[in-house]
Amino acid sequence: MCKASFLILLLFPIFLLHGQTEKDTLAFRIISYNVENLFDCRHDTLKNDYEFLPDGMRHWNYTKYRKKLDAIARVITAVGGWTPPAIVALCEVENDSVLRDLTQRSVLREAGYRYVMTNSPDQRGIDVALLYQREMFKLLSYQSIPIPGSAGKKKFRPTRDILHVSGLLLNKDTLDVFVTHFPSRSGGAKESEPYRLLAARQLKIAADSVYIHRHHPQILIMGDFNDYLDNESVEEVMAAKAPPQDKNNLQPQGLYHLLARKAATRKNFGSYKYQGEWGLLDHIIVSGTLLQPTSHLYTNDNKADVFSLPFLLTEDKKYGGKQPFRTFYGMKYQAGYSDHLPVWAEFRLIY
Repeated sequence: MCKASFLILLLFPIFLLHGQTEKDTLAFRIISYNVENLFDCRHDTLKNDYEFLPDGMRHWNYTKYRKKLDAIARVITAVGGWTPPAIVALCEVENDSVLRDLTQRSVLREAGYRYVMTNSPDQRGIDVALLYQREMFKLLSYQSIPIPGSAGKKKFRPTRDILHVSGLLLNKDTLDVFVTHFPSRSGGAKESEPYRLLAARQLKIAADSVYIHRHHPQILIMGDFNDYLDNESVEEVMAAKAPPQDKNNLQPQGLYHLLARKAATRKNFGSYKYQGEWGLLDHIIVSGTLLQPTSHLYTNDNKADVFSLPFLLTEDKKYGGKQPFRTFYGMKYQAGYSDHLPVWAEFRLIY
């Protein structure tokens, strides 16, 4: 072998390494949690929050409020395990005051959360919010997306806005997060369904717009839909389905439900119990781009579940088994957590 050829072979590893940087891998969790009426004990002007005042029918006071804050903080901490969740979607929070108290005056203050929230026309005054760790998720922008008050001649009652938050991850990619709390089933599931369909269509339009404006769209949708997987709002409008087993069938611009397969195969699986039946009202939906194993931000449905540790449950004396340990059972104060269980997913980030 000539000396020139030998020199090239000797330097070849150096050529390969030149310009390359070592990559780090990080795993983090996200949560979606309906916290069941996180109200303070002060009246918000123009809001119907009277039942959660000291002289209201629930006799809500500062002691109960502080206990509620500590309970929610405990749940969020427990879901994260050793590491606080990077992103937390919350439903049924009253105002900026309760979020400030939750993030700065509970055990969560050590986690360094920042937050954004909606200011919706909901008559009870409840909104949705996103907590985030700014070391992991650098806020770029956020907006409230209102739900139209009518469709044709049909009028709808005011409801919660959809929260759209865009943030920069450690690898400099953008993640678009949507937090939603669709209208309730008050008055009957069928009678109230048009409200939820309208909200779902608005959410789908907003999610589709991300595909148009992002070079590499990455979408995460979380919240309480007040509908199940087989309802029209989830199955047809959002077109959210279980991730395919064969990744060759994955559609990058499709929407996939991380809990769909478990809901179809597990008995008594759900985040909410109604008349003795468990069901999934709280959803985690992602774009297909987040299910590609080669993606720098990646998850799969094996890394998502309902969080149901024993301390979140209590005996269901009427129907048997267990049920969520809620703050109120009817009008009776129980000092529990919520009528919903949180749902979570784990992501891998290469940066």
